Amino acid sequence: MVRVPIDLHTHSTASDGTDSPGELMHAAVRAGLDAIALTDHDTTAGWAAAQAALPPGLRLIPGAELSCVSADGRGGSCSVHLLAYLFDPAAPALVAEQRRLRRERRERLHAMAERMAADGLPIDADQLLAELPPDAPAGRPHLARALVRAGLVADVDEAFASYLAGGRPYYVRRTDTPVYTAIEMIREAGGVTVLAHAFAHGRGPTVTAEVIAELAEAGLGGLEVDHPNHDVVAREQLRDLADKLGLLVTGSSDYHGENKTIALGQETTDPEMLAALVDQANGSRVLVG
Repeated sequence: MVRVPIDLHTHSTASDGTDSPGELMHAAVRAGLDAIALTDHDTTAGWAAAQAALPPGLRLIPGAELSCVSADGRGGSCSVHLLAYLFDPAAPALVAEQRRLRRERRERLHAMAERMAADGLPIDADQLLAELPPDAPAGRPHLARALVRAGLVADVDEAFASYLAGGRPYYVRRTDTPVYTAIEMIREAGGVTVLAHAFAHGRGPTVTAEVIAELAEAGLGGLEVDHPNHDVVAREQLRDLADKLGLLVTGSSDYHGENKTIALGQETTDPEMLAALVDQANGSRVLVG
């Protein structure tokens, strides 16, 4: 059996996963993990529950996935995601920005649901938000599951392809954090940033290698190289780039529970890379069951 010790990108019901933080910790043990990072979208709301449920021997790396916007290196801009680890969740600038993002995500989801209802789809915008915890960052997967429950699509993937992706009639844009602002916020909060699925071209527009080099100069700590949406060529390019720029290399499943057909530990991080990441952040917030 292949050992799958470290997974640094997972989601719980605190954002758009289907496992509660506690369930996720126990799922990590069943998957044979030694360490797991909880990286819900734009929130740290799941940290306390994950810590309370942490099984003996499992290490928890508290984190978040930050929604950002960046120049794409081709004259335009695109969405990028930063994985932030081991930062102070009470840092004032970070708290304010995450609060803004959560509010905007809820407004965006409500607007998309209202558009669907106006076209006669059996989606109730107010009920959809009422079912979510008040501090949960509402995301399109929540609406996707509502479409599944309504019998309009077979699964979450079909919901995105038919209704929720950019360019579809119900899609609403959002205003994300400038990527340089996010890197600086996390640095000031004592944490480390890693650029998530940077060359996952199937997900939409991506940044160039030149942009990544500029982000490294601004304080970016690493690149998520081994990710389910990266093909062999993308992984080789990113690994070479990380080596050239002196960046950490991580691997992660981007697990969302039942929302994606991806297993915990499907992609993993080398223990030496995790040790280097912890050292950069002084390791003060690693939790051990």
